[in-house]
Amino acid sequence: MHPNALIDHTAQLLTRVLAFNHPADGVVARYFRENKNLGPRERHTISETVYAVLRFKTRFELLARSGPGGRERKLAILGFSGPADFLAGALKPQEADWLAECERAGEATMMDMHRHNLPQWMVPHLKAQVGDGFEALAATLNTPAPLDIRVNTFKAKRDGVRKALKSQGVTADNTPLSPWGLRLTNNPSLSRLPEYEQGAFEVQDEGSQLLALILGAKRGEMVADFCAGAGGKTLAIGAMMRSTGRLYAFDTSAHRLDGLKPRLARSGLSNVQTAAITNERDDRVKRLAQKMDRVLVDAPCSGTGTIRRNPDLKWRLKESELADLTALQTRILASAAQMVKPGGRLVYATCSLLSLENEAIANAFTAAHADFEVLPVAPLLQKALHDGAEAAELSTSDPLGLCAGECLRLWPHLHQTDGFFAAVWQRKA
Repeated sequence: MHPNALIDHTAQLLTRVLAFNHPADGVVARYFRENKNLGPRERHTISETVYAVLRFKTRFELLARSGPGGRERKLAILGFSGPADFLAGALKPQEADWLAECERAGEATMMDMHRHNLPQWMVPHLKAQVGDGFEALAATLNTPAPLDIRVNTFKAKRDGVRKALKSQGVTADNTPLSPWGLRLTNNPSLSRLPEYEQGAFEVQDEGSQLLALILGAKRGEMVADFCAGAGGKTLAIGAMMRSTGRLYAFDTSAHRLDGLKPRLARSGLSNVQTAAITNERDDRVKRLAQKMDRVLVDAPCSGTGTIRRNPDLKWRLKESELADLTALQTRILASAAQMVKPGGRLVYATCSLLSLENEAIANAFTAAHADFEVLPVAPLLQKALHDGAEAAELSTSDPLGLCAGECLRLWPHLHQTDGFFAAVWQRKA
């Protein structure tokens, strides 16, 4: 394809994506379905350019105020993720001169908002939590996330999967924390690999794997994944249980639960029961009152911990939406807690970076529920990681800096995972 045609396609796609009416990944996928003439290499360049624009939107829009041509075309040029000589073939002389001027403009001449490329309302929330680490966090949020997979230990061993992938040209290293994880150093088409088709692994961030470890589900128990979605954590929990006992996967979206079915079939697990519920007060939840050994509440949240994977999210999310989210999180946690039996474990988790959705919710629950006692996460994680023969050792002093006070806190710039929070309680006997 001629370079100019590729820039034109990218500009057209950016027009749709930057309307922020739908998540970017869905908009990109639909555009490619409508333009089947685009080959794999062209699709890769276009999509990577779009995501680069989303990551650096504030900076690029500042630069795009000058120069010739339309806004989306200039943004496509600024974020172009292909070879420089290929891009040069698409540029008019005036565009080439303008791009050279943009490249000479240093960050030192820009305002903070053009350097960190985060919405202004989010900045004070993050600075209050990470302090001097804010610049490092912001820089990390503007880089692509690594690709992690979780080996299905019900079917395979991590060493075996790593060697099998290597034989097919896929290089992977053990994740530094999770005993189940592999971090890929390239970006292959995993769904075509026989190990994937056989259920030997699933794509799952290392931080998400740690949440299943903290839940600590055992063989023969009654366990609930209260906000299961497409079931990534459900599958990890089921493997921990060795497909014994009973594992309920609840969600208010039957469509999301439908995404679990093919994954469940590949996994070989037979102890999972999916249930689409109307809301957190559904009668099926009430019937399980005080019957669960363990309940995981991976609550609906802002998703700010996944900005590296979903850079459009930071622009679509509004601060005004947080009040409704935190109210929902409070209701869901209180309802799910009713299922925990005396002596049972409750885990509240989010993939949010914001304390409003994390510590504030956990502290309010503790204050309102005298029948639950907080379990510090560090020793729980220490035991879970120690039980994994290949896992990193974590002492109660938490030298890896995973636990903030009594909770789990994973930060992209510190732990190379998505951002995660988790708090744990035990129901008093």
